[in-house]
Amino acid sequence: MKKIIALVAVLAALSSASVSGKIKSSVPAKVKNGTICLKTPAREKGQTSALQLRCEPISKVRVGFIGLGMRGPGAVKRFSYIDDAQIVALCDLKQENVSKCQKILSSRNCPEAREYVGDDAWKRLCESDDIDLVYICTDWVNHTPMAVYAMNQGKHVAVEVPAAMSIAECWDLVNTCEKTRRHCMMLENCVYDFFEMSVLNMAQNGVFGEVYYGEGGYIHNLTTYWDKYYNNWRLAYNNAHRGDNYPTHGIGPLCQVFGIHRGDRMTRLVSMDTSPRVGAACAKKIMGSDSYAEGDHTTTLIRTHKGKVIEIQHNVYADRPYSRLYALTGTEGYAVKYPEQNISVKGEKLERKAPDDLDVEKFAPKSFLKEVLADYEPEFAREIKDLAKKVGGHGGMDFIMDYRLVYCLKNGLPLDEDVYDAAEWSCLTELSRLSIENGNIPVEVPDFTRGEWNVIDGFSYAMAVK
Repeated sequence: MKKIIALVAVLAALSSASVSGKIKSSVPAKVKNGTICLKTPAREKGQTSALQLRCEPISKVRVGFIGLGMRGPGAVKRFSYIDDAQIVALCDLKQENVSKCQKILSSRNCPEAREYVGDDAWKRLCESDDIDLVYICTDWVNHTPMAVYAMNQGKHVAVEVPAAMSIAECWDLVNTCEKTRRHCMMLENCVYDFFEMSVLNMAQNGVFGEVYYGEGGYIHNLTTYWDKYYNNWRLAYNNAHRGDNYPTHGIGPLCQVFGIHRGDRMTRLVSMDTSPRVGAACAKKIMGSDSYAEGDHTTTLIRTHKGKVIEIQHNVYADRPYSRLYALTGTEGYAVKYPEQNISVKGEKLERKAPDDLDVEKFAPKSFLKEVLADYEPEFAREIKDLAKKVGGHGGMDFIMDYRLVYCLKNGLPLDEDVYDAAEWSCLTELSRLSIENGNIPVEVPDFTRGEWNVIDGFSYAMAVK
């Protein structure tokens, strides 16, 4: 028996050594008790926590946009409808993209914006004295470098998703925000989906009991989009990087429900992927590549400090309908958005009288669901709903995102999505890769708040006193 125990110990040690030996991480990492652990850098002198960060109010938020190819023009259009914002600068590698956005401003009777064109033009935009907010819509690999540079120039930053592509970049965003005291918001629009906002409010009011399991993801066949990414940057990135490279649409809304770094935190995850089939064929056809890193379907399971579980999926290759999954399971109810939104709850938990035949084992009647979702819609969303749907952007949620950003900057309030959200939601990209490439073993999720994850009690929208 002693020999068997000794042999098991040796094999375990060899296993840990072999796993540890092939860890390739952007920050120091080691295997401890079968889990990959990443080193948390100490907070440098002069840095302080950015939780609930408040900055001086800005009466008219002056905005400069970087990246006017795919997402940029829509953002320019949306901001032209926000009275408390002024578009002062436009930047892109191509003059034609800048000119296109100038036409958008002209059609909205907005003043012409200053133009920045060329490889390093974005730096000059960030250095301008008449800009309060830098809005970044470039390819993924430029998000963090541009955001960090802008904050160091004294600018607030809004950056498209994911905000960072590695753990090291996540820490760069956190440390720069804490040092400069400038806001850094990742533009995760899905947290402003009308269904998600109402369900969040319902969950916070105990309608589902205690929510203990959440499902989210990004399942979207991008076959018709690959050639629209400048220099094929998105497919090229997936060709070289394994893991969930686009996790934030799925994880963001769930983190608000679970109060991540607002009373709970993600502690560890495991991730698994399929072999690349459709992705590899796309890369072969478009790029002539004989290898492909990202699996067609990636699934990640995350456990929180309070013993709750979140499941995140990613698939941009499958011939199947679009889905962000979005489902919540609680001790007394359930909510789901795809393929068809609905809830299953107990009537006594709701603000309005429920039908007598309401049954937790059945979905609520459609007419009743519509009334319930309206009951729990945030007041600010209700007030601007018609304008949001008119302006557009994924059914209006993009406009609400921009509106809330400007509102908080104007009133000197904490943002709905802070730099810790940006880091936590983005870090799944590298963490999922680490798990997959090391035999699907668990990986610790860094605490980007450095121990302050339970200082705030739940997510809330900051509102100005009327």
